[in-house]
Amino acid sequence: MHDGFFAGRRVLITGHTGFKGAWLCHLLAHLGAVVHGYSLDPPSQPSLFGLTGLDSSMKGDPPQTKTGGQVNQHADILDLPRLIKAVDGFAPEIVLHMAAQSLVRPSYADPAGTFAVNVQGTVNVLEACRLAPVPEGQSRAIVVVTSDKCYENREWVHGYRETDPMGGHDPYSASKGCAELAAAAYARSFFPARSHAQHRTALATARAGNVIGGGDFALDRLVPDMARAFAQGEAVRIRRPEAVRPWQHVLEPLSGYLLLARRLLESGPDGDSTFGGGWNFGPGPDDVRSVGQVARRFAQLWGDDARLDLDPNQDTGEHPHEAGLLVLDCAKARTLLGWRPRLGLDQALLWTCGWYRAWAGGDHDLRELVRAQVREFLAHQQAA
Repeated sequence: MHDGFFAGRRVLITGHTGFKGAWLCHLLAHLGAVVHGYSLDPPSQPSLFGLTGLDSSMKGDPPQTKTGGQVNQHADILDLPRLIKAVDGFAPEIVLHMAAQSLVRPSYADPAGTFAVNVQGTVNVLEACRLAPVPEGQSRAIVVVTSDKCYENREWVHGYRETDPMGGHDPYSASKGCAELAAAAYARSFFPARSHAQHRTALATARAGNVIGGGDFALDRLVPDMARAFAQGEAVRIRRPEAVRPWQHVLEPLSGYLLLARRLLESGPDGDSTFGGGWNFGPGPDDVRSVGQVARRFAQLWGDDARLDLDPNQDTGEHPHEAGLLVLDCAKARTLLGWRPRLGLDQALLWTCGWYRAWAGGDHDLRELVRAQVREFLAHQQAA
């Protein structure tokens, strides 16, 4: 990512006001890309999008344009005519679809809304790319971001591979499996590699494990829940300390999405299908840890009077089903893309805790802190 490939490239991001989307905006700004964000308002208050000034630095709802600076378009991916107009007007070279209802527990409260956004929303993005023609002499790469929860989880101790079946016990996980199937259908039906010369579009999906990083304020997520409680001097109860997850800093999978998009663009003209299909982006085996281990380390880094309640027997409330063990096999990304994680979990927790401590203290430039972490992360990549 250090050779100027993304400089001046037009990148459409759906869901750019979310936690991962805002980090991606900062990463692409550092790389010199022209970004058109298409999203509803940030899903939380406060939000990384607002705290780091993206709400003011990105222009709002401009006239249709194929060039220009950062664009912030407030719009719904379920509004297909408006989405088609946005894709046609901006003519993106890269489309990164991240707009979603992104949490398991809220999917139980609103399953219909979760399926609408995660499945029909994905179909709308793909349909907009199908109906808005790629300009002459240009190619387009589409990366649909789903989740590691798209797999039929059998609580295996080994990692899930991209060829394992889709599934999902809860509405959120099932909706992500459905989004994968929809993307595969569009790839086969409308964007096959053998006829790339006609449609000039390459499509892939990306499945990432649990991400952490400064600026996530979602409810019922481990790190945000701890940061809010610790900032108020309160203890936080950990629901399932024994559950095992793949943990990584948010910049790790984002760098994978961009590398995948680049390979799709570079290989497209020859009809190469190597980089289509699904891709896992997760940490190495050493960073697959239990919720309790991560919570203890975060509390240790926070210091002061950070207090945890890790006794699951003290939580007598009813909770919806959540997977106890989920691990990804990322050999495909390592072998074919040359991607691998650059930060260990302890470094990721150190950066994350440092960001939330700065937020809680109110005496730091959070935008500059994000930019500094982006620069340091890219330096790690370049040195590797």
